[in-house]
Amino acid sequence: MGKRVLLIGGNYSPELTGIGKYNGEMINYIAAQGYDCTVVTTFPYYPHWQVQEPFTKSSWFYKTQVVIPPTSTGHPIEVHRCPHYIPKNPSGLKRVISDFSFFFSALVKIIGFLFKKKFDVIMVVAPPFQLGLLGLFYRAIKGGRLIYHIQDLQIDAARDFNLIKSAFIINLLLKVEKYILMKADVVSSISAGMIKKIVAKYPREVVFFPNWVDTSQFYPLLEKRNLKKEFNFEETDKIVLYSGAIGEKQGLETILESAEELKDQPGVKFVICGSGPYKEKLRAIKEARNLHNVFFLPLQSYEKLNSFLNMADIHLVIQKANATDLVMPSKLTAILSVGGVALITANEGSSLYDVVNEHGMGVLVQPENSKAFVEALGRTLEGNQQIINQNARLYAERYLSIDEIFRSFKVHM
Repeated sequence: MGKRVLLIGGNYSPELTGIGKYNGEMINYIAAQGYDCTVVTTFPYYPHWQVQEPFTKSSWFYKTQVVIPPTSTGHPIEVHRCPHYIPKNPSGLKRVISDFSFFFSALVKIIGFLFKKKFDVIMVVAPPFQLGLLGLFYRAIKGGRLIYHIQDLQIDAARDFNLIKSAFIINLLLKVEKYILMKADVVSSISAGMIKKIVAKYPREVVFFPNWVDTSQFYPLLEKRNLKKEFNFEETDKIVLYSGAIGEKQGLETILESAEELKDQPGVKFVICGSGPYKEKLRAIKEARNLHNVFFLPLQSYEKLNSFLNMADIHLVIQKANATDLVMPSKLTAILSVGGVALITANEGSSLYDVVNEHGMGVLVQPENSKAFVEALGRTLEGNQQIINQNARLYAERYLSIDEIFRSFKVHM
């Protein structure tokens, strides 16, 4: 019998983007290795910020599912979904309330687990950062090994984007976070830049545990012309694609500014695919500027995603300047795996900039510089990007394989 693993995380499968996608894939993989896995999470809501089918009618109550992982060798996964407050327009304060509502509903489940068989490993994925307290609470009573994995430096982002303006609240949250970092058995994160920032808060070992991609599910396809027709574009169109969460920290206004600059170039189509609280604001800007070359599409199903990503001539990975090393764009792994050409905004010296530059697997441009962005986009559309295509796929195969990543991380469990 393998070890018993408890995952506590605010997002989980079947969410198709962001942390929920990675949490789901991680637990499926761990279960396939013979571990007995249990998950405490929310009902799927991200990036739509509303509960998704088939859970819409049951999301005010606790729900337990037994999920069979994709591989026949894996143990069934027990998933406990907890009700929590989901704001339709998630401002800074509403996000805080949302996170704490899940914290307290998850606490009820954790208390129940105190009277059951012990978990050997407690994995907490932040954000929400305060979930680490639930892991510490369980470990203090039942024992086990606590792994605190940081996908997003949530408090830093809230401060730097003025989502929380009170210095008192920010300092209080940072003290709680520091306590969690100090007490966890293992702290891990997804990029060198984020690890550097974590160590600056509290000097301790932080394990590199990057996001991954299934290179057998996401791979290059040749007939892009036919793929474009499949998604209702012309064979000769040049597709500039942004696919992912649509929020303020991405700085997606740059896409519309670029579309306005290039609106007289026939066949250049800007596609924004995804959902999020900022989507309607972008729609309003499109209508106000009469941008006929901008198209909004919903999130694509997992079955269509490889074809959809292969359709694009250029992929956009956009961040604001002050988001550098606070978040590592999760969408980039799949783009690299399909051998896509990514136009990436990143500050020189950031971990994202350094790794893309070192491996020649994308086009880099300074964040929040519309002129430089449009110029880089024009050059990329006109040039031959075959070397970038090859380098991107090669990097994914060498460094982003889920098997390789878990092989090195397994020693910490």
